[in-house]
Amino acid sequence: MKLFRNILIIIMFGLSVSCAGNHGNDELLFLVSPKALTLDFWMRVRTGAEAAGEKLGVEILWNGPALETDIAGQIAVVEDHVNMGVDAIVIAACDARALISPLQNAVDVGIPVVTIDSGIDSDLPATFVATDNVEAARVAARNMARLIGGSGKVGLIPHIPGASTSNEREQGFLEQIEAYPDIEVAHVLYSHAQAARGMMITEDMLAATPDLAGIFAANEGGTIGAASALESQGVAGKVQLIGFDSAPGAIDALNRGTVQALIVQNPWRMGYDGVVMAYKTLQGEQVPKRIDTGVTVVTTENLQSPEIQALLNPEAP
Repeated sequence: MKLFRNILIIIMFGLSVSCAGNHGNDELLFLVSPKALTLDFWMRVRTGAEAAGEKLGVEILWNGPALETDIAGQIAVVEDHVNMGVDAIVIAACDARALISPLQNAVDVGIPVVTIDSGIDSDLPATFVATDNVEAARVAARNMARLIGGSGKVGLIPHIPGASTSNEREQGFLEQIEAYPDIEVAHVLYSHAQAARGMMITEDMLAATPDLAGIFAANEGGTIGAASALESQGVAGKVQLIGFDSAPGAIDALNRGTVQALIVQNPWRMGYDGVVMAYKTLQGEQVPKRIDTGVTVVTTENLQSPEIQALLNPEAP
């Protein structure tokens, strides 16, 4: 059966006819591939994707690399599911360029692609469902300036060079902080989306710059790692920390006063809307090329509000 399906795919590709959906049953199969499988952020994406799948009658195949740095692993996942003949691919790309070729191969055989959270440097996806990461980082910079009184040395912790979200958050923060001439960016160090590394590089920042006024940690791993370092070094609440996303560990650090603000995305909506847009594309509907899922600044002052609680604990519409 597998040999027959692969021959059929080759024949249909040669005739420029769609070959998606040759997996041998009537239920639609969508690959949803995150950049990693373990972080709370990706678990929320999965919950949203599966809620959409249940509503639309789509089976969600959740598969991705173990780590956000495993670009080759994600490429292999895409290639395997293209060979399987999934009906659509919804993906947060580990690398903005390396995923172009395997995703182009999917589109070439009639499998629509939707990118979520982290896009690629190509217009081949039907749509991109994500935060405006440049603006989100500008919001972080403005809040940092307010917290440290418009002057002082700060550190920036992006996550992975080459990942679009990391690049854009770094860009947005550095661009906006230029509006404050008395603020110096003393360090830009990468967490590789790992809390242990985030802790280590924060300790390095503190050792090199004892008068550090603030840190912007631009993803979940960096936030949790930086919070741990500030607490272990006895400077929690003295060095202002702005984090990203709303993992339980980050919320706990916010409540302890170690984190002063969180720049919170809507990963549940990314997963949900990503699957819905892939489904609509498969049905021949036109979808917008870009969907901004928004960003919210969460502090202890607004954490318990109904709006923030709905963001942190979403339900299917």
